Amino acid sequence: MRVLVTGHLGYLGVVMTRVLLDEGFEVVGLDSDLYRACTFGDPSAIPSVPAVARDVRDVAPADLSGFDGIVHLAALSNDPLGNLDPALTLGINHEGSVRLAAAARTAGVPRFVFASSCSNYGASGGDALLTEDAELRPITPYGRSKVLAERDLSALADASFSPTYMRNATAYGSSPRLRLDIVINNLVAWAVTTGRVRLESDGRAWRPMVHAEDIARAVVVVLRAPPDLVRDRAFNVGSTAENYLIRDLAELVAEAVPGTSVEFASGASTDARNYRVDCDRIERELGFRTSWTARDGIRELVAAYQREGLTLDDFQGSRYQRIAQIKSLVSRGRLGEDLRWQPAGTAATSPQPSEAG
Repeated sequence: MRVLVTGHLGYLGVVMTRVLLDEGFEVVGLDSDLYRACTFGDPSAIPSVPAVARDVRDVAPADLSGFDGIVHLAALSNDPLGNLDPALTLGINHEGSVRLAAAARTAGVPRFVFASSCSNYGASGGDALLTEDAELRPITPYGRSKVLAERDLSALADASFSPTYMRNATAYGSSPRLRLDIVINNLVAWAVTTGRVRLESDGRAWRPMVHAEDIARAVVVVLRAPPDLVRDRAFNVGSTAENYLIRDLAELVAEAVPGTSVEFASGASTDARNYRVDCDRIERELGFRTSWTARDGIRELVAAYQREGLTLDDFQGSRYQRIAQIKSLVSRGRLGEDLRWQPAGTAATSPQPSEAG
């Protein structure tokens, strides 16, 4: 199977590409490579595949001819980054995804695997486990962009075009394009670099967790499934057993790094994003089970950070924080207001954005 992976040079993308190659897929990448300066560890760990250096918003049907499937990861990838410019977030994550899928259908690509998110459930709250049929209650531009993309991708589904919506739990795990702005990766970085596990919230919100490799393995299962089983279907990607209170994750990190303690930031408040997720559908219907637990992933991250000598300056700099990296590129004139690369020597057309957008 010949597969195009958009965002193949991102945090999930490099892991996805490796897993697909290991499973015998022919992989081509497409990425504008916004995070080219953000490599963690040995650069040779990033899989080398044929690739197109292009913004996903600029893809035409002719670019997609001959593929058996598309794994669409490219996006503004979390809530803080999505808040920089909500309109731009919708333009990339929603409109760009639908435009790409329409081009894929025109080009005769039969499968379209969309990286959606459990952020779709947003402010659901409470202890009830949410299935894929639960009400979607996104509270951020990022979450709303994923909900709208699912809605409009569904309208494209037909007998010859099978979009599938992978509602991934919150990812964690080591990657050659590391992110330290996601919860487990972040908590472990605090512990390793400071001896403290710092919580910015009161830690009472629920969140489902899934390792990056398990996300990639779930995509393999969907790509190989009979189309009728996955066409226009949503799947929560993770394990029902891997829902955690954030404060319990902090305690697991403290246990894994001897001598560390958990502390709360001054004024730590309740996180409105609060949801527990039922992931039984993907196991029941497709036979997929995760291989990692949060405890295992924490140990993996501790070893990786210590092996690579991660420092507090590394952690708090822009290299492994997506929002900080984007702000840095814009302020230096490398990116324009639409987050496209600027020609060398050309200044960006807007000032550095604020988190409020």
